[in-house]
Amino acid sequence: MSQSNSVGLIDLQIMWNRLIAVVEEQAQTLMRTAFSPIVREAGDLSAGIFDLQGRMLAQAITGTPGHVNSMAESVKHFLRYFPIDTMKPGDAYITNDPWMGTGHLNDFVITTPCFRNGKLVALFSCTSHLMDIGGIGFGPDATDVFMEGLYIPMLKLFDNGRVNETLMAMIRANTRQPVDTEGDVYSLAGCNDVGSRRLVEMMDEFGIDTLDQLGEHIIARSREAVLAEIAKLPKGTWHNSMTVDGYDEPVTLKAALTVSDNGIHVDYSGTTGASKRGINVPHAYTTAYTVFGLGCVVATHIPNNAGSLEPLTVSAPPDAILNAPKPMAVASRHVIGQMLPDVVFGCLRQIIPDRVPAEGTSCLWNINVRGRVHGGEGGNYGFGMAITSNGGTGARPDKDGLSATAYPSGVRGTPVEIAETQTPLIFWRKEFRPDSGGAGRSRGGLGQIMEIESGIAEPFDLLAAFDRIDYPARGRDGGGDGEAGFVALKSGQTLKGKGFQLIPPGDRLIVMTPGGGGIGAPAERDRAQVANDLADELISPETADRLYAYKPPHAAE
Repeated sequence: MSQSNSVGLIDLQIMWNRLIAVVEEQAQTLMRTAFSPIVREAGDLSAGIFDLQGRMLAQAITGTPGHVNSMAESVKHFLRYFPIDTMKPGDAYITNDPWMGTGHLNDFVITTPCFRNGKLVALFSCTSHLMDIGGIGFGPDATDVFMEGLYIPMLKLFDNGRVNETLMAMIRANTRQPVDTEGDVYSLAGCNDVGSRRLVEMMDEFGIDTLDQLGEHIIARSREAVLAEIAKLPKGTWHNSMTVDGYDEPVTLKAALTVSDNGIHVDYSGTTGASKRGINVPHAYTTAYTVFGLGCVVATHIPNNAGSLEPLTVSAPPDAILNAPKPMAVASRHVIGQMLPDVVFGCLRQIIPDRVPAEGTSCLWNINVRGRVHGGEGGNYGFGMAITSNGGTGARPDKDGLSATAYPSGVRGTPVEIAETQTPLIFWRKEFRPDSGGAGRSRGGLGQIMEIESGIAEPFDLLAAFDRIDYPARGRDGGGDGEAGFVALKSGQTLKGKGFQLIPPGDRLIVMTPGGGGIGAPAERDRAQVANDLADELISPETADRLYAYKPPHAAE
């Protein structure tokens, strides 16, 4: 098949599917070779292929919206610094600039040009979370981005196949975990190389010399499909607001969602101003989670690429917490940013309520821990880990919410066995939190309870970045709110939801993650579902009686 001839629609569709398979192998390579458990075990990554204009043609199914949708813009920044005509085989470029990458310094982005027969045909890009990049650590306590760790501008990581040893030495010298950090950088570069090889094989198989026709097909069809779905919605503007905990004072997120013939625009005017601490959100990350929320409801079955993203636009006032400028602290930008699907759902609920869930925990409840271990020469300086966990999602109109599930991030929970292998911590308890899901015709998802202790008679640091403690997920249409989150020591001291705190040896950290909100009056819930919840100990007998007016048959006798 010659590129000079027009490629048929069936072949274009096959190649489109192949591109998705190519980037999925790219992502799986990253996940299987990464050193950081948050990538290897939880899938906190993204991978994608881009055309020579920097437009995303396909993304891997494995990955998070915050990485994928913000990385979709970062490639255009790379092209500004490294023009197409300067790229050579064996080059690769790197940054962790929060405003040109994925929102905070812990995410490294690597972009690699792909050549076929000496001609540049595409760009591969990937992102993953690195556990420690120096500074104050992965928490919200910093007051500017420079406190948060090593800041890498747009630099060349590989030049014609030769690694930038000076840059790698700088990376190793600015982390408490040099072994893991160096390994993660090479893992990122390696997965792009795998993607490049698979793309060349595909192009050889189909006999095409460029991705021009395929790229235009993907983008045009995806844009048309999203616009067709938007055309089914009524035109107008709808408003919603939601208050969350913030760092030391509440944060109110306000949205105005406008549906027009050209697409959907979300404006965050009226949202709380930027924080003095590291919960601020760069605009790219705000856009990433906003358009993901829109896509989940409006364009569920349409692949994610530059075309499908184009009709979905976002704005926020300068200096708002959702448009924080450099050098504001942004390390824990996910705490606020991952709330945004819930905010736009509140707007969409007013026009298509049968497709929108209630509010959920939303932001990840990562248990960020750090400590020292004695003995050994070289290697890492102690341990550090983000033990990924979450609470319940909001109830859906026709189904219960999901328990202990990370939505919208999609990050999987860290297995206890991995956490205990990678750190000297002991998990004494990890189980569902009964009664934490908001009651309703559809019940909110449950949170979980974890009980953690140091196993080496040494304290460990908790870099807390939790939310939904003061402002739990709200139910709707008569459904109950989810239970609020809670963090404490077993000895009785209540801990703060955000900020550095020391967990003393011999005591235990108690983490109770929040529940999702319910939908509909609890009295309308199917009696068999209430009985099942009670039998599975997801609700207590008291809750069954008080909220659902249900007594087990044997209790009524």
